[in-house]
Amino acid sequence: MNRKEINKYFTLLSLYLAQSIPMSFFSTVIPVIMRQENYSLESIGYLQLIKLPWILKFLWAPVIDKTSHSSKQYRNWIIGSELFYAVIVASVGFFSLEADFLLIIILMIIAFIASATQDIATDAFAILVLNEKERSIGNSMQSAGSFIGTMMGTGVLLVIYHYWGWKPLLFCLALFVMVALIPVMLFKNHTSRELEKSRKNISPLEFIHFFRQKNIAGHLILLFLFYSGLIGILTMIKPYFVDLGYNIKQIGMISGIFGTAFGVLMTLPVGFLIRKRTVTRSIWIFPVINLLVAIFYFALTFSGHHLYLMYIAVALLWSAYAMSSVFVYTLSMKVVRQGREGTDFTIQIVVTHLSSLIIAVMSGKIADAIGYRGLFAIEIGLAVLLIILIPALFKPDFYNPEKRCPIIEAGAEFPDKTMQ
Repeated sequence: MNRKEINKYFTLLSLYLAQSIPMSFFSTVIPVIMRQENYSLESIGYLQLIKLPWILKFLWAPVIDKTSHSSKQYRNWIIGSELFYAVIVASVGFFSLEADFLLIIILMIIAFIASATQDIATDAFAILVLNEKERSIGNSMQSAGSFIGTMMGTGVLLVIYHYWGWKPLLFCLALFVMVALIPVMLFKNHTSRELEKSRKNISPLEFIHFFRQKNIAGHLILLFLFYSGLIGILTMIKPYFVDLGYNIKQIGMISGIFGTAFGVLMTLPVGFLIRKRTVTRSIWIFPVINLLVAIFYFALTFSGHHLYLMYIAVALLWSAYAMSSVFVYTLSMKVVRQGREGTDFTIQIVVTHLSSLIIAVMSGKIADAIGYRGLFAIEIGLAVLLIILIPALFKPDFYNPEKRCPIIEAGAEFPDKTMQ
């Protein structure tokens, strides 16, 4: 790797880290506190709805694409939305989690809107500054940034919250977000890629045209199911620990720090693996790994839940999720139209978020109704379903850029030869 390539990777790492730390903190500390206050697992599952802006972000993605004729203009969107994000995060520190719970939820939703906007621009920025060969490693940085943020938000910050309390922690989070913007502010390796012409006819409903592509249905179903064998476990792992008698500090150490550290460690090797084997030759690896993890958790419910087994369990879970994330990001970058990078990538990732949201909400109801063992058994079934469907859903020629139309204007028909 040369210096220019390393600069790209470091910039992307800092951007995904900036958005993920406060988000993971909000989505982790509150569920643990709720469980300690005897909220039901179903209620904790419904808390996932605060991530709704990440499901709806495709609605304003065309606006960001239309107003961005270069990676530099995407950078401006990134900086503006992230600074607003930092202000909202800091404002949350002025309110009490116990007394102002509803207001904090509203502020969290507003923060997630800003974060989702930053994510749209960052994904398009990454697609433009990375060439085809660099994308698997670039997506390793994306995944690593997210998992380091999760490790900080669910591990380190959870432990700090235990000692420092609410307000100082929120102010530190806001400060960190602003510091993490420094690399992208200094980034100079911009490219226009003749973007202005390709954005001329972008429609506010541009996302509709994405779904008109031939063979797109199989790809979207594949994305929808890809994490299905893991998400229910990820959602309920901390309540599971609480019910096993672990306290906040122990949960932060085992799942937040140790588990996500394994996720971070696996991102770079899997990036090189995909780079070497290509996406089409790697498709079977990750669904099989996800199935094995779900089987392990099901078997865990028959054990004595020894501490070393819990460490193994979280290491496997976060490693599998990290590897799947790198693969999904790299696969999705292959299915973007020139001039619609932010919109098309966002739509695909929203599909995975929507799937995760549905499974996360249902996982609480299922665990309440039939217990953790029943939930893990259903996760096994979902993982098996994906493996069975891969031959029907995954068409290698669909991901060949030579058989795709590089620019598709709003309202244009697809040539017969496209994506055969």
